[in-house]
Amino acid sequence: MARPRKSPAAKPPKAIGSTQSLSAFVKSICDVMRRSNCASALQYVPELTWILFLRILDAQEAREAEQAEVLGADFSPALRSPYRWQDWAAPWSDKADHPKTPEGKPQGWKRQALFAAGDGKLFDFINKELLPHLHALDVDLRTGLPNPAATPKQRIIGRIMTAVERVRVDDEANLRDILDRVHEINIDHVDDTHFFTLSQVYEDLLLKMGEKNSDGGQFFTPREVIRAMVHTINPSLGQTVYDPCCGTGGFLAVAYEHIAQTLGQAPSSTDLDKLKQDTFFGREKENLVFPIALANLVLHGIDQPNLWHGNALTKRATYAALFHQAPAQFDVILTNPPFGGKEGKEAQKNFAFETGSTQVLFVQDILGELAPGGTCGIVLDEGLLFRTNESAFVETKRKLLDECDLWAIVSLPGGVFSTAGAGVKTNLLFFTKGRRTERIWYYDLSWVKVGKKTPLTLAHFGFGKNGAVLDDKALPAALVAEWQADEATAGRPFPSYARMLPHKASPSGDSRYSWTVDVAARRAQAREKTGPLIDQAAEIKAKVIDLKDALRRLKRDKAPAKKIEVLEADIRTREKAARDLEAEAAEIDAAVFDLKAVNPNAVTTADARTPEEILVSIQEQGRILADALTRLKALLATAG
Repeated sequence: MARPRKSPAAKPPKAIGSTQSLSAFVKSICDVMRRSNCASALQYVPELTWILFLRILDAQEAREAEQAEVLGADFSPALRSPYRWQDWAAPWSDKADHPKTPEGKPQGWKRQALFAAGDGKLFDFINKELLPHLHALDVDLRTGLPNPAATPKQRIIGRIMTAVERVRVDDEANLRDILDRVHEINIDHVDDTHFFTLSQVYEDLLLKMGEKNSDGGQFFTPREVIRAMVHTINPSLGQTVYDPCCGTGGFLAVAYEHIAQTLGQAPSSTDLDKLKQDTFFGREKENLVFPIALANLVLHGIDQPNLWHGNALTKRATYAALFHQAPAQFDVILTNPPFGGKEGKEAQKNFAFETGSTQVLFVQDILGELAPGGTCGIVLDEGLLFRTNESAFVETKRKLLDECDLWAIVSLPGGVFSTAGAGVKTNLLFFTKGRRTERIWYYDLSWVKVGKKTPLTLAHFGFGKNGAVLDDKALPAALVAEWQADEATAGRPFPSYARMLPHKASPSGDSRYSWTVDVAARRAQAREKTGPLIDQAAEIKAKVIDLKDALRRLKRDKAPAKKIEVLEADIRTREKAARDLEAEAAEIDAAVFDLKAVNPNAVTTADARTPEEILVSIQEQGRILADALTRLKALLATAG
């Protein structure tokens, strides 16, 4: 009789003590996935997501069970045998000191039984038993309706597993290798009790979804930009934080880190519960990304992410059970709506100013969902700011300036989003609901050279890691080089965004890179110019009404055709004149809402040389190049 196979004994977990070592470790897992039917990040990141999540969930539940036992409290796990990681995924060993399950079986017992039963049995268990069980945690598979008995944690598990129909890895040996490596990522062996280190590594993986011409960049906002936005708004415990198109959850995750740091080393359990369960809310429509966002937030420490799956603009939900406790309006909104998207009539009809532009509709949506006194930080493309040739764009910006105080616009370099698969020129807008905009403070970062190898960092904004204003010595050399080299400014503090922000919209807030636009004055000037035009148009329209009455009388009295034609031509001419006056007035009024950042303080260096001097310079450079080539040839000849 053939003896049952025994899988290799489990190795003791390694200590993973730094972000670099953890990143290299996770990369090794991805390398195994890449050789096993997961060639691109869009394939291996979702596969790693659910595997990694189940590993961390098992470790979390084990710790919670221990804590409950110490306190003499009841503990009800979200998963039971044989569906826990410790049953089917953990490495098995027959050594006496090998960890045991709560039932006294060696961890990995189910995996060992499947291995002994033959090739393909592990795949069969995952695809035909484990995944259907996890899918059914929050949804009744017979009806497709949410399971009312599901706990919040079970709902999150079920939603994270929605995108997993079967294991994508196509080789059991590789899968077992992956499980062994993921098992080594243990709460007790990662140097960060809140998983910030692990979450940072995971975020690096999410960034790869936007590289190499994949489609994942639309879901990923550079985290340094997010951190600058969060530091600017400075959300605090007790406020609700919302992202209507949350992608992979970056804004919510960074806001959580920011607030958690303000609570200190020993926050109360009440504050932690409020932070982890009642603070963060988001919507995401993409089936691929929604479960990744949930897993990302859980890895950051948000136990119960309140995420709504569906189209925020049509208000059609795919799954809303995790969002039941969301308020109607939110205190803080942080978001980056999709660039260049086009929406259909179903979405457009929900808004006062209909347009196919996704970003314009999202701005309208945010104005409705932002609570009075609430603050929003949003990434918007350049086109939305300067476009004044479409009514929906103008009226949306008018509503924004009428209902909110738009207190800052930051002009970003064109390459900020190149690492996430987009080269669109963008701006950051910050506004608070409840007061009309009088003055807008601008800060210009558009001149900073950035790219994939030289991304925009938090230090370019002048912020330190925890939001403190950086000293000049800590600022990027490329940022301050020109300032320090200029005789007029050498030795003076560099006016970084973080340093100037507290002085926004005041004379002390203006610098070479910042300025203030008086919107109230701009509106008043527009009214002065448009008033006479509108009055003229009204006079012409009143005269046209009289002429049309005369025309009706002529037609009734069967006047000569020539006389009627002359009067009709006069009416048409006057109507066109009125329309032209109204169009001119509308153009002047729309120009008020051209919000594009144009730096009036930018230092420009003009080349004052004559054409003859330029030719002499070119000749001199040619001589220098020729001399260098001669020396190089001589060196090569000597070496030969």
